[in-house]
Amino acid sequence: MTALAPVDLHKFAESLEGDPRLVHVERIPARAATFGELDHPLPEAVRERLGVADFWSHQAIAINHLRAGRSVAVATGTASGKSLCFQAPIAEMAAGPKPATSLMLFPTKALAQDQLRSITALDIPGLVAGTYDGDSSGEERTWVRRNANVILTNPEMLHIGLLPNHDKWANFFHRLEFVVIDELHTLRGIFGSNVAHLLRRLRRICAHYGSDPTFVFTSATIGEPGRLASALCGLPVEEVTEDGSPCGDRIFLLWDPAAEDDGSGRNVSSSRDTAELMAALVRSDHRAIAFCRSRKGTEIVAADVRRHLPKKLAESVRPYRGGYLSSERREIERELFSGELRGVVATSALELGIDVGGLDVCILNGFPGTIASMWQQAGRAGRAAQTSLAALVAGDDQLDQWFMHHPTELFSRKPESAVINPGNSHVLLPHLGCAAYELPLTPEDEIWWPETLEDGVRSLILSDRLRMRPAHHRQGAAAVWAGGGWPAQKVGLRNAGGDEYRIATTDGTLIGTVDGSRAFRLVHPGAVYMHQGQSWRVTDLDLRDRVAIVEASDGGEYTQPRAVTDISILETDQTRTLGAAELSLGSLRVVSQVIGYRRFNTFTGEQLGTHDLDLPAGELETRGFWYVIDDDVIDDSGIDLGELPGALHAAEHAAIGILPLFTICDRWDVGGLSTAHLADTGAATIVIYDAYPGGAGVAELGYEAADRHLAATLDVIETCECSDGCPSCVQSPKCGNGNDPLAKDAAVELLHAILGR
Repeated sequence: MTALAPVDLHKFAESLEGDPRLVHVERIPARAATFGELDHPLPEAVRERLGVADFWSHQAIAINHLRAGRSVAVATGTASGKSLCFQAPIAEMAAGPKPATSLMLFPTKALAQDQLRSITALDIPGLVAGTYDGDSSGEERTWVRRNANVILTNPEMLHIGLLPNHDKWANFFHRLEFVVIDELHTLRGIFGSNVAHLLRRLRRICAHYGSDPTFVFTSATIGEPGRLASALCGLPVEEVTEDGSPCGDRIFLLWDPAAEDDGSGRNVSSSRDTAELMAALVRSDHRAIAFCRSRKGTEIVAADVRRHLPKKLAESVRPYRGGYLSSERREIERELFSGELRGVVATSALELGIDVGGLDVCILNGFPGTIASMWQQAGRAGRAAQTSLAALVAGDDQLDQWFMHHPTELFSRKPESAVINPGNSHVLLPHLGCAAYELPLTPEDEIWWPETLEDGVRSLILSDRLRMRPAHHRQGAAAVWAGGGWPAQKVGLRNAGGDEYRIATTDGTLIGTVDGSRAFRLVHPGAVYMHQGQSWRVTDLDLRDRVAIVEASDGGEYTQPRAVTDISILETDQTRTLGAAELSLGSLRVVSQVIGYRRFNTFTGEQLGTHDLDLPAGELETRGFWYVIDDDVIDDSGIDLGELPGALHAAEHAAIGILPLFTICDRWDVGGLSTAHLADTGAATIVIYDAYPGGAGVAELGYEAADRHLAATLDVIETCECSDGCPSCVQSPKCGNGNDPLAKDAAVELLHAILGR
């Protein structure tokens, strides 16, 4: 390929000045490395193989904690050498006189393989590493169990493979010294709540065999990583967040395609602008990565980039996503790592932990949902401490547009906190059943489940899942598993309580699963279900066997359920005044019935038809927070009573759309209801609730951040330049009422009255 004349990235950014779509340029200066000292030196053989002369400050702090037996959460930037924080003490232990083992948990098999290559390449004497996951053959698993002292796996395999068969792993658990948990920020909500109980079961098994492992968590930058890590493992966890690694200067562009809308009817598209920016940068001899939200978007943007480039350059840009054959993905990865590719357009499959040097540009096609993910994606570029450029190309939803109107917030705002709810009985009880299968439960196990064990065991006995072993038994009284088979096989880590529907093709191929509480909304007959960017149409919903039968769809349509919802307040835990409204937090019962669905053209948004459904009502007991708005506040707002339902509905939608600004969640993790009169409050009420049985912890954070949350809700509506409401402010893609009624201006007046502005 003919070499091009490189264009300085600072000059490239300057060349865009004057374009109305460029709404902000943030220049982040380079940072020099800061170094730290270990409390005592590593053995020379280990230090030589690690190839490190000096440790960066956060590495030294983390290693000192771990060597002293203190668990640690390391949350620093991409390319900051987090792996070395645990590789060094593990290597030291493996090469030392005391035999020990280590367990590493990764959210994906690809990350485990990447770490296996890294740690094997160190060639540490005495360190034998192996992966133990769904891709391992029977022979490989047997070899790993018998020979490896460092095992790399995932939470699911620990859950269904290692812990239920702990007697086969007795020697490994007896010698377990370190447990590594990578990508801490992904352990949130229901998944994180399940992993919290999984780690308590792990610690219980280790104690049975005489070990007490130290935990090390690594994470992209998130709020309060130590608190999350401690909630997960049930131990005190030291927090390491001051990044000592060097970093090149970074230019960060905020780009709003809608700013060019001149009313001419020209299509406004974040995908189109992402492709144009990437093509210009590749043409300027820069290596770039672009992140898209879906598989289809990845293919569209990659094709558009190539159309903007001469043939030779076009051949150096490829898409990368799930769904490709493993041989295809390996080929793209090889070309990317070797430098043959000038650009790659990817889904989040390349977001986590993949070390690709040499990229100097990253373009985000839409805000990825959280500030933590944004920096994780942007950090794919500039990993060699060179000057880099990142660009956020805004979509049309509330968060994207809010940041376009508040650019300094994006760079000054603290990263969101992730939350879990281990006290959720829908999560707790299945894991107590798993624990009883692994070892009979006794009062001594209160140490692992304080304040919840006794009630949990009683509930499981009453439901015939446990039985009491009598006190005269030779091993004493205990609660033992009374069901058939392995309970872990029926407990999914990514849902609450295992009450789920399977999504499968007619030949039995499993596509995914969905919580029973959300099945009727997401996989009703006729629904178009998206899984990892692929569209599937539901042809049948089997209520008895709890399976949705699907067939591949071309993605030309999407569906929206029509539903009626009723909410009852079961218990109010906290109440406080927020402006002129009353804010409460507590437990709710949500009864919802999907009565039909609408079909829409994916590309034009045109409604293609309305269809009725006859499905039973679903019931969800969960957690939520709600605003009660008295009549005098409504009078003060000056809005007409006929506009009140639309005002409440618009405020509810905007509040849900902006909620991820305050907690790591997705709009699909929460639900809402607004009404001019809720029977349990006797007044106009806006309710926002966790969409999972028992709650995932989002409601508590929403209540805590409500003052800022409600103010941001007003801002997102008030600053939107549309006339009647749009997806950037008050429309919701998941509204069961088809976004009707909505009254944007009345919502602004109502929120002004509540906040006293």
